[in-house]
Amino acid sequence: MSKTLKSLVVAGALACALPAFAASTVIVGGEEMYPSKTIVENAVNSADHTTLVAAVKAAGLVETLSGKGPFTVFAPVNAAFDALPAGTVDTLLKPENKGQLTGVLTYHVVPGRITFNDLKFWIKKGKGTAELKTVAGGKLWAMMNGSNNIILKDEKGGWSNITIYDVMQSNGVIHAVDHVLLPKG
Repeated sequence: MSKTLKSLVVAGALACALPAFAASTVIVGGEEMYPSKTIVENAVNSADHTTLVAAVKAAGLVETLSGKGPFTVFAPVNAAFDALPAGTVDTLLKPENKGQLTGVLTYHVVPGRITFNDLKFWIKKGKGTAELKTVAGGKLWAMMNGSNNIILKDEKGGWSNITIYDVMQSNGVIHAVDHVLLPKG
């Protein structure tokens, strides 16, 4: 094999093996999110996700979301939690409600690294809707709202806009959402 061909093979292998590190940083909550860091390492720096981070800690999911993954997280911003009925977040954060909190949080997580383009392709292939299976075992439905916006429907009929797409992480991807998604029951 020629030296040039070997160089091309090595370069191609590195490009395939390190896709998250080729991504650029994205500003979320006033801070840069680095593709070389995990979901948790980046989320703790976002001023827009302090409630989500507190909930992840209360549910004991820090280690899981710091793990290998890959995970796709539809990450509600603080305003999404604020829009819930008064007292909901405080109730969910109580130790006796850890199971329910874990269920709500893992309902926002889908296995794999799913980008905007993946969702758009699946929505087109599904003739307007893509069904996603969450880590919690529930379903979310993704649909286009215009040509460059995707909305999510939860099992209770609630809707959430994806407001920031493709925030690449070393162990997945985050998409910020403007409403908390709720599973049935």
